[in-house]
Amino acid sequence: DEIPTVVGIFSAFGLVFSVSLFAWICCQRKSSKSNKTPPYKFVHVLKGVDIYPENLNSKKKFGADDKGEAKNKSATPKNSLHLDLEKRDLNGNFPKTTTKMQSSPDLENSSPKHFAERKKDSVSPDSLKSITSLSSEEKQDKLGTLFFSLEYNFEKKAFVVNIKEARGLPAMDEQSMTSDPYIKMTILPEKKHKVKTRVLRKTLDPAFDETFTFYGIPYSQIQDLTLHFMVLSFDRFSRDDVIGEVLIPLAGIELSEGRLLMDREIIKRNVRKSSGRGELLVSLCYQSTTNTLTVVVLKARHLPKSDVSGLSDPYVKVNLYHAKKRISKKKTHVKKCTPNAVFNELFVFDIPCEGLDDISIEFLVLDSDRGSRNEVIGRLTLGSSAEGTGGEHWKEICEYPRRQIAKWHMLCDG
Repeated sequence: DEIPTVVGIFSAFGLVFSVSLFAWICCQRKSSKSNKTPPYKFVHVLKGVDIYPENLNSKKKFGADDKGEAKNKSATPKNSLHLDLEKRDLNGNFPKTTTKMQSSPDLENSSPKHFAERKKDSVSPDSLKSITSLSSEEKQDKLGTLFFSLEYNFEKKAFVVNIKEARGLPAMDEQSMTSDPYIKMTILPEKKHKVKTRVLRKTLDPAFDETFTFYGIPYSQIQDLTLHFMVLSFDRFSRDDVIGEVLIPLAGIELSEGRLLMDREIIKRNVRKSSGRGELLVSLCYQSTTNTLTVVVLKARHLPKSDVSGLSDPYVKVNLYHAKKRISKKKTHVKKCTPNAVFNELFVFDIPCEGLDDISIEFLVLDSDRGSRNEVIGRLTLGSSAEGTGGEHWKEICEYPRRQIAKWHMLCDG
């Protein structure tokens, strides 16, 4: 009877010791886990700053004890980065804290004259004009001023343009009474070099300060070039608003002595008014056996100029509609720098219904612009409900299937 009693006592002591040992190990792991330095990659993503182990000594490591923090708190500068990981929420984010504005010695020692100069630089007379109320006629005339600089680098044979800023722009957004301006610049007449600045949000006095360098332009050709600045306001939901333009012929401008600072008034965009939008020659043939429509875009002539250089880069987009719903689209290649383009491109469309009663076809002549949205030069619609030559041409191809019929058509406004 004594032996089972002794075994039971030893078993009880062994069980208590095992439970105590297991609890002690868990506590040690928990304490070591709470003091463990968080991964630096997580801190980098969380705060957006570069923190690497080799840049941190033992005093700056995260998770230091409170005594070390209290000792080093007075020694650390005010602008040093400090992350209190214990104050994070469940998502790992830090609570927002409001910082108090403290006066620095530089601000206290600055004289009133210094403040006057800074205020004078920050608020210009031109910007004040944009803020004050103007009449409707003055608002249409005053489109602001563009500031830029020109320079030629003879060593690199490069032409350098720095778009500095614009002042006094009109408000294109009636709700917020502001604009989201940016500038497109093109070197004319060849239009090979097209650049644009970034969009600056909600400002009438944008400071771009962007430099564009164009290599491979000999200095002897600078006099033959023209700079075209287009000032626009970004619109997320529709086509960007055109504020105005600036045209700078470089003839007579001397750049051999160094950088030249210039400013020009922004003028209203030159709207090209012409008696017509040009003409388009197309040929159509309806195959009743295969129920297909063959369209040949042949030529375009007398196209109006779409920019100040007088040259267009036209191409034609062909849209097929069934019951006023577009079911197919094609487009031709771009013809460079010509108002009289020869395309000679053939497209075959499958007709989803018997006959051409609910079918119409639209031709859009556009000017290719690499830096922005392509501008519509003219439009032509052929169909049973079309007026003029468009309706007559459509009637002929319906009456004479399997016959290729070509006609010239006047383009309408896009």
